[in-house]
Amino acid sequence: MSAHSPPNIVTLADVRAAHERIRSGIYRSPCPASVPLSDLTGAKIFCKLDLLQRTGSFKERGARNALLLLDDAARARGVVAASAGNHALGLAYHGRELGIPVTVVMPRFAPLVKVATCRRMGANVILEGESFEDARQRASAIAAADGLNRIHGFDDPRVIAGQGTVALEILEDVPDVEAIVVPVGGAGLLAGVALTAKALNPAIRIIAVEPGSAGSLSASLAAGRPVQVQVRPTLADGLAVGRVGDLAFALASPHIDRVLTVGEEALSLAVLRLAELEKTVAEGAGAAALAGLLEGACPELMGRRVVLLICGGNIDLTILGRVIDHGLAADGRIWRFTTRVSDRPGGIAKLTAAIADAGASVMEIVHDRSFSGPDVFSVMVVVTVETADRDHGIALRQKLLRAGFAVGTAGAHS
Repeated sequence: MSAHSPPNIVTLADVRAAHERIRSGIYRSPCPASVPLSDLTGAKIFCKLDLLQRTGSFKERGARNALLLLDDAARARGVVAASAGNHALGLAYHGRELGIPVTVVMPRFAPLVKVATCRRMGANVILEGESFEDARQRASAIAAADGLNRIHGFDDPRVIAGQGTVALEILEDVPDVEAIVVPVGGAGLLAGVALTAKALNPAIRIIAVEPGSAGSLSASLAAGRPVQVQVRPTLADGLAVGRVGDLAFALASPHIDRVLTVGEEALSLAVLRLAELEKTVAEGAGAAALAGLLEGACPELMGRRVVLLICGGNIDLTILGRVIDHGLAADGRIWRFTTRVSDRPGGIAKLTAAIADAGASVMEIVHDRSFSGPDVFSVMVVVTVETADRDHGIALRQKLLRAGFAVGTAGAHS
């Protein structure tokens, strides 16, 4: 922090200083306009692609700034942090680049790709507990026992100043931006972006997006102070924080214009839309800004120049396929249903012919003879089909009914 700022205050001057300090080691990510997302949402969309950082997320900014502000003795001892993944990756990479030992404590649910990458970068990785809070307590204990400098992932003024540099770059690239949509977990990124953007242009709207499975920001705003909430499993694991940071909340809360809460289907659909329309693979947390707009909860942004922070791309490939399938189902492009067919030659052929006539494609058919009821001459089948969109699925259902097939539900998206 600058010599003119108290230790728990972050100013525009601190953010500008952080930008100069870190710029030689941080990728200057682009903020291009998106025609397909603009068409989809009705706003004039720009995407700040900070998932293109070396370790796949914006967290490098705050990590590098904090490391560069250490004195020589602290650098020699090293640092420790608790992280669900991306803060750990940022510290591990820049710690290696700067020759500073790094220990990271990660909850056991942290994505395997992030754990493996941290270790590959030379960090000492400790897996602790089932929540971020468990990892935080272990990191605090290590810091006290070993004399390490603890770098909090979102409630450290050095980190918040580093994250605020995103807003400086946005305003360089899109000087007439009217709204910035920011994913929020612990609120460090939100604090840095909000205080910077509002200092430069108070008319910019700051829209925060949080997962419904970890709604600490909205609960804290309602209470007027940071409060703890229960965290449930979420695709946006990088936002799975049960309590926003005290400093982050104090800095961000005066500048927030709207908080959007998104569900898991919206997050899956946002990951799918970015992959399909922008050729960009984002993790759930990185796609949260788009998820907020996809739910249509911000009609006031129609026609406005809006920047989405696409800020993380570290999604396990083992999960990505499931997320895409979930997104396709939420989009009405995969449909699963049950029906009965004659258990005689030609029974399945009649069903598949009706599906083909509707222009749909069969992905899977599963027979269930054992639990099909007393009619031994018919069989229950579970059918998964691929359709063009939700309207196509409705048309297919109607065609099947007209062909004499009783259609039942099977699965969450039927």
